[in-house]
Amino acid sequence: MKNSTPARIAMIGGGSWATALVKILSEGNVVVRWWLRSETDAAHIKRYHHNKSYLSDVQINPRKVKVHTKIREALRDADYVILAVPAAFVSNALLGLTPKQFAGKHIVSAIKGMIPEVNQLVTDWVETTYDVPKDHISCIAGPCHAEEVALEKQSYLTIASTGVPCAEAVSALLTCRFVKASPINDLYGVEYCAVMKNIIALACGITHGLGYGDNFQAVLVSNATQEIRRFVDTLFPVATRDLSQSAYLGDLLVTCYSPFSRNRTFGNLIGRGYTIQSAQMEMNMIAEGYYAVRSIHAINEPHNVPMPIVDSVYRILYEGASPVSEMNALKREMK
Repeated sequence: MKNSTPARIAMIGGGSWATALVKILSEGNVVVRWWLRSETDAAHIKRYHHNKSYLSDVQINPRKVKVHTKIREALRDADYVILAVPAAFVSNALLGLTPKQFAGKHIVSAIKGMIPEVNQLVTDWVETTYDVPKDHISCIAGPCHAEEVALEKQSYLTIASTGVPCAEAVSALLTCRFVKASPINDLYGVEYCAVMKNIIALACGITHGLGYGDNFQAVLVSNATQEIRRFVDTLFPVATRDLSQSAYLGDLLVTCYSPFSRNRTFGNLIGRGYTIQSAQMEMNMIAEGYYAVRSIHAINEPHNVPMPIVDSVYRILYEGASPVSEMNALKREMK
């Protein structure tokens, strides 16, 4: 017999991914308290039952989803807290909260980025900042664009946690008629791969903006998988890790090739000659890879893992290097 008590979930964030996750969760037996910073968007959702700023075609079920603009109200009595704001803004979104507000809750990171101020994975930052036990923390990964979730296209998610029961419980919440979610215990491998695939997608976008074709991009992505493996295996070696699984390779491929990819789009603009500022204004959305490449570059300094693609993207975005020169250099290195 199924449990008739709805799972109580706090959704933190008002963007496209948060909206898609609310749609997925609403397929199940849940009560979602959805926190949005924008009072205008919150009022619109309450009245018209859709998010006018992101995925406006997604209908929000008012019986299951309650909208809040005060984050403490959203967190109150929640069993699960899902963080779905850009990594650069997480600390600001949770400003003023203490470990007391997170006590006894499962924290789920839906963020594929790093906390830039401290170069930390989101899950590590949550653990140290709010004293959340590691086995109560999980992250969402996998090749799953919000735009396709809105269209109810078949999608797959992987929920990673060091605590198997936590990963299984979150997987159950995020499995519905058009999404299959599966648990895995490689939290660090999954999370670092999710961060790095955004950087590689930036590189793919840059090459596309410069006029390179599919042949070159295929070689770039193939070399990138080796680069990611070297880095992740150096920091967190796991004998059973299989980077060909969808949580790793699938997420990398969809982010590098999909027209929905923010990071690929951002890179494409840079390759076409846009400045950082003009590219950000053109997109009006956050490309996590822009912040992540600086963090990964800093983390790698003491390890000195060979990562020519990551290094090239870093030099282009933070040292003003020429995209043309950097891609010419990569051409000579790749096989």
